[in-house]
Amino acid sequence: MKILVTAATPFEIQPFLDHLAKQNYPDCQITTLIGGIGMMHTAFQLGRQLTKLRPDIAIQAGIAGCFDHSWEMGKVVIIDKEQLGDLGVEDDHAFKDLFDIQLWQPDMPPFTNKQLVNPLDNLPFIPELPRASGVTINTVSGSERTRNLLVDKYAPEVESMEGAAFHYACLLEKIPFLQLRSISNYVEVRDKSKWNIPLAIRTLNESLIKYIEQWN
Repeated sequence: MKILVTAATPFEIQPFLDHLAKQNYPDCQITTLIGGIGMMHTAFQLGRQLTKLRPDIAIQAGIAGCFDHSWEMGKVVIIDKEQLGDLGVEDDHAFKDLFDIQLWQPDMPPFTNKQLVNPLDNLPFIPELPRASGVTINTVSGSERTRNLLVDKYAPEVESMEGAAFHYACLLEKIPFLQLRSISNYVEVRDKSKWNIPLAIRTLNESLIKYIEQWN
């Protein structure tokens, strides 16, 4: 079993990397990839790695912002569908994505009704975690205007900077995949004093290690 684990930054999966340095998985070939922040870096690094390695399973792990204030910090979810939140055009005060202006069609591969949907097929195990919808953006949201625009247009639950690129690549390459995200902050006017990155990293890595342990 060849497993690729990717993250945008090393600190997001450092506990997992430390675990791998001490733990042997004789039945698995586990490769890690630090793809970089944002869709551009993720797409390039992941595309190159998928072609070279051709893993049986790809896992993306990272922290993320949440739109729902009822969710507790450190909650870990599986992202089952992704959308691109800022690829399009400004039309005065309105934002229109590439589907709105008909440069893309709603079901053009690998999209399904404008979304990058993970069917969760061909995975030997699926973690017992809640599922959530994601939106991927190039600029982390930090205003009520942007937050409301994303909520009204895409109804996402989680925001990241890499998720859609990961879904897009894995769907096109037909590689089973899993995106794990842990909540580190709420999507609102930027106030880092309210964030809890250490907790999000701890719960993310606990879930990732628990999932990988099923192959041991």
